[in-house]
Amino acid sequence: MGPGDLDRVMSSISIPRDENVIVGPETSDDAGVYRLDAKRALVQTVDFITPVVDDPFTFGRIAAANSLSDVYAMGGKPITAMNIVCFPCGKFPLEVLEEILKGGLDRMKEAGVQLLGGHSVQDNELKYGLSVTGMADPARILRNIGMRDGDGIILTKAVGTGILATANKAEPLDGRILDPMIESMVSLNRQASEIMLGYDVHACTDVTGFGLVGHLREMIGQSGLEVVVDSKRVSVFAGALDFACSGMMPAGLHRNREFSRGICRVEDPVDTALVDIFHDPQTSGGLLIAVDKKDSERLLDELRVSGLKSSAIIGEVKKYKGPGITII
Repeated sequence: MGPGDLDRVMSSISIPRDENVIVGPETSDDAGVYRLDAKRALVQTVDFITPVVDDPFTFGRIAAANSLSDVYAMGGKPITAMNIVCFPCGKFPLEVLEEILKGGLDRMKEAGVQLLGGHSVQDNELKYGLSVTGMADPARILRNIGMRDGDGIILTKAVGTGILATANKAEPLDGRILDPMIESMVSLNRQASEIMLGYDVHACTDVTGFGLVGHLREMIGQSGLEVVVDSKRVSVFAGALDFACSGMMPAGLHRNREFSRGICRVEDPVDTALVDIFHDPQTSGGLLIAVDKKDSERLLDELRVSGLKSSAIIGEVKKYKGPGITII
């Protein structure tokens, strides 16, 4: 399934709307939000992925961090979760599943999330993730729409996980390249989420399967705005550019490029391989934050001081002149 396919299917279905639904499926937000009362809202999401590394414990950690990220992107705090497992019993011993679940539990403990149970099915392909419920203030929900003219765009993690994971499947990567990617993918977006809530943030999403450009396209929506991305400011994992130049790219990257065709313009002399990385589908990527220009530098400083060293102001929002996203 490619970018936007599920959205098109969902838009063709008439979904009854409860008056307490704050965020539904209409704008492809990271999670749904349901108001309980004036001060409390449920934030709900579900996500699962196929393995991006060989070690099952590490895979479990990455998959759980990836699932929890959607709640953080909405400005919420995850509180409970349920495991989702698709497991090929004849292909792997149950000890592999045990390690995956232990890895997921490790990230849930770090997040202060209570595991309540889950569901498993036998499948030909291994998949793992979480259904997550969080809480948030209904008045402070962050959506992937709402950015304003003049906003700075901050990205809190480096990009290139899809390309590196693809390369690692072909031939195991040196630890100097693989370890920083793994460290980033297992890292929760909790700290970035908590910090950004102290600033005038207008929109937020996390960078996952649609890639950096695809998620920027979602943020632009029908706003009448455009985003100018400074390619030199985007943090890229070591080795990703070399592998992109050699053509080591996941299939999802090509679908993402098609998804953004006609809305993304690249100025010379930006490297074509670097643009490929900006379309690369990410796993457990960083938060993409549209924040008032007056707050952007202060927010960036606090993120970096907290230890999120890959955070950068990668662009700014302007009134639309076309085509929607310009990479300089």
